[in-house]
Amino acid sequence: MIDLRSDTVTRPSDKMRAAMAAAEVGDDVFGEDPTINRLEALAAARFGREAALWVPSGSMGNTIAVKLHTEPGSELIIEERGHILNFELGAAAVISGVTIRAVQTRDGSGHLAWDDIAPAIRKNPPYYQAATKLVCLENTHNFAGGSVISADSTREICEKAHSEGLAVHLDGARIFNAATALSCDVNELTAGCDSVMFCLSKALGAPAGSMLVGSSEFIEQARSWRKRLGGGMRQVGVLAAAGIIALEDGPSLLERDHRNAKRLAQGLAEIPGIAIDPERAVTNIVIFDVAKARLSAAEIVAKLKEKGVLAIGFGSQIRMVTHLDIADADIDAALLAMNEILV
Repeated sequence: MIDLRSDTVTRPSDKMRAAMAAAEVGDDVFGEDPTINRLEALAAARFGREAALWVPSGSMGNTIAVKLHTEPGSELIIEERGHILNFELGAAAVISGVTIRAVQTRDGSGHLAWDDIAPAIRKNPPYYQAATKLVCLENTHNFAGGSVISADSTREICEKAHSEGLAVHLDGARIFNAATALSCDVNELTAGCDSVMFCLSKALGAPAGSMLVGSSEFIEQARSWRKRLGGGMRQVGVLAAAGIIALEDGPSLLERDHRNAKRLAQGLAEIPGIAIDPERAVTNIVIFDVAKARLSAAEIVAKLKEKGVLAIGFGSQIRMVTHLDIADADIDAALLAMNEILV
């Protein structure tokens, strides 16, 4: 099968498997796993932060960050299609006791600008309204088609949010894709954010795990919350070994994924009934609309599966994601299948 559902479906490379088999391990809850400790030090240095924490999933990393930056009964601001709002099962409400103010961007990009955020802030509200404590950004933005926020825009939001007494958390699940697309370093791209979560298990290719980076005090508190949420996984250096390779080798491989996504988008744009602007495909996520096609998104996805191609449909749209295990020839095959279905 040509699996374009997500970049989470990659298989660990032979190099990763060998590193996992040979990993030196200890009890991470006691702080004694040398491989985890090395990975956390590498991640902190890569992002120019004081400390980092390995967590089993990106959702756990985001959940911990929201908990630490807010208090029960307060509010966070996020773009209306954000992952924290739509795909984390209400964790912000269940675990942190916060409400979420979903904001629509004025330009439709999916990326909040300060002019989008400012009117939604409740700094000193009357006693019957929740006070804003946190702004959550997402880079790249998953359901805005893998679009990116520039370093300048992120910096402006952070500076102005801080001046209002607000924290900023970045859901950077695919931040290395954003850095690749913008030809800049992740350190520069995330400067000013109070915390950043990024995934090792998505585009970078590790079998599991994400990282949360921030100040030493923040990460010390995050470690306690990871344990409360069941994330103390003992001899987890076996997974950290793969994470180290993902962090060290993965970013240099992303450009090929972006090229494949662009070629996929360009090919889809030529098929009748598909609406997509190939210029908006700047990283590894391709989202296109089939409202005017002769089949529904669900029907197209089902027929693609019969032809050996996996994708995700939602509403009138379909998402395809390129990754390490997708070769150039797989793009040709996916486009051929789509042509056979719709033309």
